[in-house]
Amino acid sequence: MYIEVYEMSATPGPKLNVNLVAICDSFSSFLWDVEYYSCGSFEVYISATPENLSIFRKGRIIGRNDDKRNYGIIEKVQISADSENGDYLTVSGRFLMCLLERRIVYPTQCYSSETSYADIVKNIIHQICIWALSTYRRIPGLKIGEYVPPCWQQTTHLQVSYENLMEWIYKMCEIVGGTANIRLEKSADDEYSLVFELSQGTDRSVSQNENTHIIFSDTYNNLLSFDYIIDTKNYCNTAYIFGAGEGTKRKNVMFTVGEKMPSLFDRYEIYVDAKDLSDEKQDGNETVEIPRDEYLNMLRERGKEKLVPITEKSESTIAVNDRQFKYNRDYFLGDYVTVQHERFGLIQPKIQLVGMVESFDSNGYSLTPTFKGE
Repeated sequence: MYIEVYEMSATPGPKLNVNLVAICDSFSSFLWDVEYYSCGSFEVYISATPENLSIFRKGRIIGRNDDKRNYGIIEKVQISADSENGDYLTVSGRFLMCLLERRIVYPTQCYSSETSYADIVKNIIHQICIWALSTYRRIPGLKIGEYVPPCWQQTTHLQVSYENLMEWIYKMCEIVGGTANIRLEKSADDEYSLVFELSQGTDRSVSQNENTHIIFSDTYNNLLSFDYIIDTKNYCNTAYIFGAGEGTKRKNVMFTVGEKMPSLFDRYEIYVDAKDLSDEKQDGNETVEIPRDEYLNMLRERGKEKLVPITEKSESTIAVNDRQFKYNRDYFLGDYVTVQHERFGLIQPKIQLVGMVESFDSNGYSLTPTFKGE
């Protein structure tokens, strides 16, 4: 594995210019943290030489020759000079999705009729980042992939305004169970694009029989360390959402998780102030009132966004040289797998791989996954 460093710039149009400026295969350590429901990150720890300082500059893109899906942007460069241990450079940043963090959702986006999450997300990116009326808001070279996974085809009603675009998209990811990513793509004529894509993981747990079961267990010697936590402190399953209006005339609705109404000790309530959700929308040059049923559906969506599930997650170290299962060959980020610890009698039959830190250093290569319960 080696690191690729690209120079990225924009010209009027705006057009994206990308050039490979260096390849690096000598470093002290390299961390590659891929996340499913948040923006991934990276860190390179390397000798601070004049050559390396000229290569690892803020704003440049970091890639790997063996990973054509994830690319990062250098956001921080730190020099540490030490007469005893030598001079070192710490280069860090986040993956290309952080480009969307530079935009907010403006103007207000209203989907009062039933629309798929995929269409909503894609339309908003088109309006804000690709075909924005103000060319200053456009992100050069950004385009949207065509494939739409099943989870993103779920439909909803919503209204959103002024939220950070990247954070809002990841909020939608958690609701549908999918993820979003921006990768660097090189065309046949050597031009580059930033491709925004929606995807979802595959169920490889023992709960299904369509795909090969992926099991991490101390019994199979592929689960080297195990840390498990379950936390209900912030859990809430019932939302009372209040929107437009004043006093007793405020439009409101209740939203709960699951088909059965939570009750007694199993009921955890939360109040959601959704006064920012307007009950009017623009229809051409006219302002019209949103039908009550459609507006209440938008309130339900806001409540759905605010509910907090029970936190169930585990962090582990798994065997890199496992003869059975190899990362990015047999299983991938976002997949559902099975984790069990025989000594504690604990089994998580279907748990999602939501993060994977790959570490390269003097001790070799290691994998540290993060799993999250449904």
